[in-house]
Amino acid sequence: MPLGGGNKCGCCQKTVYFAEEVQCEGRSFHRSCFLCMVCRKNLDSTTVAVHENEIYCKACYGKKYGPKGYGYGAGAGTLSMDKGESLGIKHVEPQEHCPTNNPNASKFAQKFGGSDVCPRCSKAVYAAEKVIGAGNAWHRGCFRCAKCGKGLESTTLADKDGEIYCKGCYAKNFGPKGFGYGQGAGALSHTQ
Repeated sequence: MPLGGGNKCGCCQKTVYFAEEVQCEGRSFHRSCFLCMVCRKNLDSTTVAVHENEIYCKACYGKKYGPKGYGYGAGAGTLSMDKGESLGIKHVEPQEHCPTNNPNASKFAQKFGGSDVCPRCSKAVYAAEKVIGAGNAWHRGCFRCAKCGKGLESTTLADKDGEIYCKGCYAKNFGPKGFGYGQGAGALSHTQ
């Protein structure tokens, strides 16, 4: 132990005093520095996995270094093509919000190899990522307002012509217009 304090933190290299020390594989860490290298979750002795002096939670370690293929890491009977991008392992630029251009929003017409197809991105939707709204299955990330991109819940959406909207955008774009509705004096009308 160095003079004038504790060991050096394996993450930030600052002095670690006894009251804030966590030890892992002979190295000391501040409790606040003992985080997964990928998802930044707090770790403890039951959730830590070490690889070449880097610390990970078991889930991120499995995605980055574990076996790939049938039955590994994604539950029984599934084939995972996930390479960990959602956990920040490989940097991917975020895509801009893109409304659907699917002319046929019928859920029966959107079957793809036994899985539902998301009307927003036209990719297969599997049970672990499925959100149901407006009679369709959506990816959690695609379940957003077509106008403002706000995340939705099945109880906070309005749908029109196979597309989903937050209540505010729906009212603004398809709601009543006229006296008492911010348009000044005149007859009450609905937009088409």
